[in-house]
Amino acid sequence: MRAYSRSQRGDQPDLRAQAEQLFALANQARAAAGAGPLQWDPDLADAALEHCRRMAIEGPIAHRYGGEPDVTTRAAQAGAHFSLIEENVAVGPTAADIHDGWMHSPDHRRNLLNPNVDRVGIALVAAHGVLYAVADYSRAVRVLSPVQVEAVVSRLLRVSGISILGSHAQARAYCGGANRVGGTPQPGFLMRWQGPDLDHLPQQLVNNLGSGGFHAAEVGSCAPRNAEGSFTAYRVAVLLYY
Repeated sequence: MRAYSRSQRGDQPDLRAQAEQLFALANQARAAAGAGPLQWDPDLADAALEHCRRMAIEGPIAHRYGGEPDVTTRAAQAGAHFSLIEENVAVGPTAADIHDGWMHSPDHRRNLLNPNVDRVGIALVAAHGVLYAVADYSRAVRVLSPVQVEAVVSRLLRVSGISILGSHAQARAYCGGANRVGGTPQPGFLMRWQGPDLDHLPQQLVNNLGSGGFHAAEVGSCAPRNAEGSFTAYRVAVLLYY
């Protein structure tokens, strides 16, 4: 049994070429459908390879076998960070046949052309005279420290003309679960939220910023709570002051 993922550089040029062909065909199909190109993710490729090896051992292909973690956990354990993940599996004689099969299967086609994913890792295993293939697609999430999260949110607030206070202590405490904020002056609006998206502020916060009554903010970040599965998420608090 020979295995190859794009995260490896072994001596299997035939499998490497087949993996590169699957990657290229996916992006060609996405371009034709108006979806953005996928970027290669070596962590997803490693996760895909582990499952691909298991498929070759088991014989009948499946997304999960007994005692095996699901794709979300496998990808997270391999080091990928994401807010969305999906997987295609197949067995066939060549990469071109595998791609054609995915494009003619409604569910697999939907995964491959999903405009909400932007990363992919592909693995191939040659066994039993055929190729086993796994493609893991995800929407990547930036890996940021709490301080970096605070800086990103602060930049978004400044666009609304809000001054950012130098202290983070009260916002961090509120983010972590404190129900009251001490000191004076008291904030006129408090909000904490959790999610993978740091490109936009929550609508409720935007609405309050638009009221024109607030002029300063304190931003704090803390560890996420009860994050669903292995999806990457950030937890943030913002205190607005008049």
